[in-house]
Amino acid sequence: MAFEGISGKLQGIFKKLTGRGKLSEKDVRDVMREIKLALLEADVNFLVVKDFIKTVTERAVGQEVMESLTPGQQVIKIVNEELTRLMGQTSAKLDFGSVKPAVILMAGLQGAGKTTMCGKLGLLLKKQYGKNPLLVACDIYRPAAIDQLKVVGGKAEIPVFERGQEDPVETARLAVEKARHDFLDVVIVDTAGRLHIDEGMMEELARIRDAVNPAEVLLVVDAMTGQDAVNVAKTFDASIALTGVILTKLDGDTRGGAALSVRSVTGKPIKFSGIGEKLTDIEVFHPDRMASRILGMGDVLSLIEKAEAAFDEKKALELQSKIRTASFTLEDFLQQMEQMKSMGSMEELLKMLPGGAQLGNVQVDEKAMAHMEAIIRSMTPKERANPDVLNASRRKRIAAGSGTSIQEVNRLMNQFNASKKLMKQMTGKKTRRGRRGGFPFGF
Repeated sequence: MAFEGISGKLQGIFKKLTGRGKLSEKDVRDVMREIKLALLEADVNFLVVKDFIKTVTERAVGQEVMESLTPGQQVIKIVNEELTRLMGQTSAKLDFGSVKPAVILMAGLQGAGKTTMCGKLGLLLKKQYGKNPLLVACDIYRPAAIDQLKVVGGKAEIPVFERGQEDPVETARLAVEKARHDFLDVVIVDTAGRLHIDEGMMEELARIRDAVNPAEVLLVVDAMTGQDAVNVAKTFDASIALTGVILTKLDGDTRGGAALSVRSVTGKPIKFSGIGEKLTDIEVFHPDRMASRILGMGDVLSLIEKAEAAFDEKKALELQSKIRTASFTLEDFLQQMEQMKSMGSMEELLKMLPGGAQLGNVQVDEKAMAHMEAIIRSMTPKERANPDVLNASRRKRIAAGSGTSIQEVNRLMNQFNASKKLMKQMTGKKTRRGRRGGFPFGF
């Protein structure tokens, strides 16, 4: 999980504060010393930490905190505000410019996930912005880079422009002409990376940039590289004038130093974050929400957005009707499970709830859900629609087909029947008060 290390330490520090009715200046400075160590261990840039601690301390030893009835909460509030400021205050939007097609130049070192991120960004622009993107293969040096982009483009159903090992500068220029001719409004250029920064790479990037005049020049960096990500961003910005940064592998970063340092050191906003391996695992970077996650306050807004993206409104209304009329089936339940899975792992979703991060080692049994899905998929359409026909021989066949036991099949059916009764009762009560029904199995 992103920021798991620093989040746990900060929450432990603040737990000591919240129980106190009064704080002295010494108490505040002791806490600041602990926060400083936690940030440095998270690989946050030393100068950034120094400035952050200085600002928070000056605010925290003021009259507003010292005379407050809840001084601990006031300190947490200040830390939250300063973390948000550190990461950019507000989310930075993509600039599509005034000329069509808008060109987005993607740069970065090898291994940062740049090629996959091109596909993720293209899919996001297609689904949420209503754009028609074109992916351009300008990495002619890394073996299979062009093939990888074509695979990614195929999965996202986005066209890919490539000319094999031909000059990447000319390829980028011709791709823009192609997009203009085909009325495509965004061109995403995947450029070559290296294992380290070198002069040849920077010169080629500068020539591609000059040839296509991009509206955005985005640097893709691996969040797990910590302060190195910040140094890479500074070098790229000096050479090709970045407009923003995309942090990848943020789901696997237990330190978080890059996210807390890059904006402050480079002045360039973090525009997106990669949070997983799937093409849909990309999020707009919201500094305020990220600060709340770090401090264990949850991120309800992002959770709501995930739910809105995953759940089809028309299907939700149909489901509500079925629950009211007691015609909810195992087929409907299977669809609900698939929509829940598209939102991410249950553990990550729980941590978006306020206080969810404090659950710590609570493990959600994803295997149990997988078993339930396998059991339902092993049923015939008739059995899913009418579970009452499931006699002993049918249940034995389903258990064998799903690789589970008869006991697990029976357990699922007992849960389903009990939940169906409960939903009918609750929906009836809520409907009389004009409220809408909920999702099955407590979802």
